Amino acid sequence: MDWGMQNRMSQLIQADGHCFFLPIDHGYFQGPTSCLEKPGETIAPLLPYCDAIFVTRGVLRAAVDPAGSKPIILRVSGGTSVVGKDLANESITTSIEEIIRLNAAAVGISIFVGSDYERESLTNLSGLVNECENFGIPVMAVTAVGKELEKRDARYLGLSSRIAAELGARVVKTYWCKDFDKVVCGCPVPVVMAGGPKCETELEVMEFVYDGMQNGAIGINLGRNVWQNPHPVAMIRALRSIIHENYTAKEAWDLFNSLKK
Repeated sequence: MDWGMQNRMSQLIQADGHCFFLPIDHGYFQGPTSCLEKPGETIAPLLPYCDAIFVTRGVLRAAVDPAGSKPIILRVSGGTSVVGKDLANESITTSIEEIIRLNAAAVGISIFVGSDYERESLTNLSGLVNECENFGIPVMAVTAVGKELEKRDARYLGLSSRIAAELGARVVKTYWCKDFDKVVCGCPVPVVMAGGPKCETELEVMEFVYDGMQNGAIGINLGRNVWQNPHPVAMIRALRSIIHENYTAKEAWDLFNSLKK
C-alpha cells in the first residue's frame, strides 16, 4: 500500500483500528429523507463524534463546511430512485477528476449481487477501483439489497462482501445479520456495518452494533438510527462508546439515557 492510500485509510480508520462513518447520502435515491431535509443543520451537532461523512457531491458542496471538515467518503454511484423500476440499475455518477477536486478520502459505490443488474454494478465497482487505485483513493463497496430486505442473511451478505473484496474494494459496508462472524471471516478486507431501516428501540441498535464488533467488524456506517432519533447527539455518543471505548450494549444504553436528559 503506497503512502497516499495509507494516509487516506488512516484518516478513516482510527488508531484503535475502528471507525464510525456517518452516512447522509440517502437523498440520492430517496429525496428529502425525514430529518435530513436540511443536512447541514442535521449533522452540525453530530460531527464531533463521527470519524468520516458518507455524502454525495451535491450535498457536500451545499451543506458541509470545507473548513475543518471531517474526512469525506464520496458517494459516486446513483441514477435510480425509490419511484423508479429498479434501484439496482445504478451507474457511476462522479468522475475521478471530481473525486480529486473534492479532496475525498475515499469513495463509495453500491453493488447489487443477485439482481438483474448484478453484472453492471460489479463492473461499475471494478472500473472505479481501476481509476481510484491510480490515485491512491480507497473504494468502499456497499452490499445493497434494493427493496428486498429478506436478502440480509449471512450466506447472501458473505457472498456479496467477498465478491466486493475480490474486485478490489478496500472496505466493505454490509448489514449485520445472524452469524455475522461468517460474513467477516470470508471477507479479506475490513467490514463496517450498515444501519438499514430505523430500529424499534435504541437498545436494539446498540445490541447489533456490539455483536458485530465482537464478531469482527471494524465499525459502523450508520445514519438513520442516529439522526432520526429524537436525541441524536446522545445516540451518536452512545454508539461511539461501543466503537471506540469498548462499551457493552448495556453500558452504551445507560450512557444514552444519562445524556438524553
